[in-house]
Amino acid sequence: MQQFWQTLVKEFTRTFITDNRWMVFWNGFKNTILITVVAALIGIAIGIVVSVVHYLADSIMHKKKRRSIGDYIVILLDKLLTFYVSVMRGTPLAIQLTIMAFIIMAGFPNKVVVCCVAFGVNSGAYVSEVIRGGINSVDIGQMEAGRSVGLSQIATMRLIILPQAIKNILPALCNEGIAVLKETSIVGLISVVDLTRASDLVRSRTLSPYFPLIAVAIVYYILVAGLSAAVSRLERRMAQSDRH
Repeated sequence: MQQFWQTLVKEFTRTFITDNRWMVFWNGFKNTILITVVAALIGIAIGIVVSVVHYLADSIMHKKKRRSIGDYIVILLDKLLTFYVSVMRGTPLAIQLTIMAFIIMAGFPNKVVVCCVAFGVNSGAYVSEVIRGGINSVDIGQMEAGRSVGLSQIATMRLIILPQAIKNILPALCNEGIAVLKETSIVGLISVVDLTRASDLVRSRTLSPYFPLIAVAIVYYILVAGLSAAVSRLERRMAQSDRH
């Protein structure tokens, strides 16, 4: 048993203390959190735009009045955004990341920003479907009520429909954020140091896989478990508020 603890202390020292290797993990942790937060915000912004355009296009398709040029522009934009969602959902994220890094943003020096954009654009496709479901869950009479008091369709969507939709899908949005967090483990493909890449770098120096990999797995688990607990608590509070 004493030998076991001595080995454990030795491996811990080699992994974290020697040459200040803990800094590699710390920098990777910061990049992981930064990419997750920024990508989630970008994804929500894109998701709102895509879902609102789809809602407007759908309402235009069902109205019997003569369509204006603006109506046709909205319909065309909806077709393009539908294609975007199909591409993002139908291709691997790793391929999207490398295309963004080495083709679309090939000359951009900050690869962390490239990761934020790539993950945000990918997340937006999934968030749009979540928000679309939230919008559809709001009674159609809400739009009619907003229009009856003089609000435009866009204003009604912004002030009445979207707030209710976001409340309905908030737990699902949080779960998408958790998915983005776990997906960031592939950013090492373009040489960005995140938690997973940090473990690879330290492992290549110590030639010992146990502590780097297990430590990173524990950190990911703590982050995901904490976010999952927050989502569960949020769902319970929202259920209580709905009952009241």
